Order: sequence, then C-alpha cells, then structure tokens
Amino acid sequence: MLEKGNYSYPQGEPFLGGSNVADHPSTLPLKSWNHFGGMTVERSPLFSGILPEDYARISAGARIKAFARDQMLHFEGDTVEQVILLTSGFVKLTQFGSGGAEVILRIGMPGDVLGAMGLFSGGKQRSTAQTLQTCRALVWNAQAFKTLVEHFPVLHKNMVRILGKHLLELEERFREVATERVGPRVARQLVRLLEQIGPPESGEIEIGLSREELGQMTGTTLFTVSRLLSSWEARGIVRNRRKGVTICDVRQLRAESE
Repeated sequence: MLEKGNYSYPQGEPFLGGSNVADHPSTLPLKSWNHFGGMTVERSPLFSGILPEDYARISAGARIKAFARDQMLHFEGDTVEQVILLTSGFVKLTQFGSGGAEVILRIGMPGDVLGAMGLFSGGKQRSTAQTLQTCRALVWNAQAFKTLVEHFPVLHKNMVRILGKHLLELEERFREVATERVGPRVARQLVRLLEQIGPPESGEIEIGLSREELGQMTGTTLFTVSRLLSSWEARGIVRNRRKGVTICDVRQLRAESE
C-alpha cells in the first residue's frame, strides 16, 4: 500500500502505482513463476517448510493471473471457487454491517492467501476482496487446493499460522478502539502498515488509503481523520493528498502512536 518514493520494495509494485491491466483478469503462462510479480513465491509463509519436490507439485496446479486496480475478486457470502496467493499489489478485505457501513478487516499483502479460510469453514467467502492497485497472483481451483492441503498437511499448518497472525492484528486493533484515544490509534495503524510492507532505507512513504478508509480501519470518522492529518501536516509529519497520505517523518509518527 505504499507508493514508491526514492526507494523500492522487494515485495512487489508500489501501492497505487504502475499501469492498469485489462478490466478482466488475464491468465499468464506459468513461466519463471517462482519469481513472479516482484516477490520470490517460495518465500511466502504458505510454503514454509515445503520440500523442493513438493513445492514443484503444489505449484504445478496454479495459474498466474493479473487483476486490474479496483477489481472485485469476490464478495462476502460467495461460494469459494478459487484460492489466491497474492504475489504483487494490495487487496482491501472488508465486511458490511447490518446498516450498510463498511469496515476494513485488513489489507492483503504480497504473500497473503485469499479464500483459504472460507474454503475450510463452510465453503463461503468471509469477506469482500477488492484490489487497491494492479495485482498479480497464483490461483488454484478451490477443490484442487483442498486436495493439495489434504495431501500436504504442512500447508494446513502454514495456513493456521497465517490466520493466527491476522487474528492477532484484529485483536490489537479491537483493543486500541476500546481503550485508546483516536490520535494514537490512527498513528499506530499507519505505522503498522509501514511495518507490514517493510520500512524503506530512505525517502518519503506514500500510503494510498483515503481518509475514509483510514477511518474504517481505526473505528473513527472521516472528519476526525482529516483533522488529525491536517494537524500532523502542519507539524511536518505527513503531507496530505486527495486519496492518500505521504509520511514525511516516521520517527515522529511513531511518537504519536505511543
């Protein structure tokens, strides 16, 4: 979710940067796929502890797809038809309340697996997934992936570990909403996003989430986020843009989160 400044990330493309692909996903040849999309796929947590020969068998069933910016990958309640290993780009995972309010559960990063949790817990998607920029991914048919997990139990172990990490983040964010003031919450969420991507060695960091989306992630309003960012901009911590915020002083932002 970061745009490239004076640095580059090994995980994939800059957040909201780069050119769009076609409106519909394109299937690409499975050639040089192990370093596809800017990340080394075998380094994904999904493949932790996988033997080389098993890795080759698992990967043989995958297709490589490209998805356009703002494309819907699936909707909450859909039948799980595919499992996606994100190799570049970022995906917004959301749920809607009974009144129609949207909340962002998390941002899918390169290396994340989408659809697996729903596949093994009722066969329905647990959230709505929408790309935030051009994305690339390895995609398995749902039933084929289920068969692979049954044959290679280490995949199930790795998915549990990935899910545990996501649940830990949700617990931390819930605690922050329940116990902390809004300023530290928003600052900590921005810091959390930076750490998930990996801090740059130098240069400014642009996070391509709107004020409304930051509010959805931190349990606050568009007005409050706008007021906070304006205050931080006056102090040189951030620089506001129409659909994002540039972090100018990471050290000061960390201080605001404490």
